[in-house]
Amino acid sequence: MPKPHPQEFRDDVIAVARKGEAPNGQIAKDFGISESCLRNWLAKADRADAPAGDNRSAAELREAKKRIRLLEQENEVLRRAAAYLSRDINPK
Repeated sequence: MPKPHPQEFRDDVIAVARKGEAPNGQIAKDFGISESCLRNWLAKADRADAPAGDNRSAAELREAKKRIRLLEQENEVLRRAAAYLSRDINPK
């Protein structure tokens, strides 16, 4: 396994890639690394730069979906109740 590149080198490559002045393939070639290595470094940097609340937002999304399902069920009950009650008012 090759020796890992120093963090300072990685930071420089990431900074150049984020500027977007050249395609990632060309940047990787210029710095002597593979494109997959650059993609991995960029993904890791993006995760590190992401706000800490991302895990919380995933939990919030699950809770919101659960709440939506509950509200849809309640809506169905109310729709059926309205249909049942209107049947007595407007006989066919």
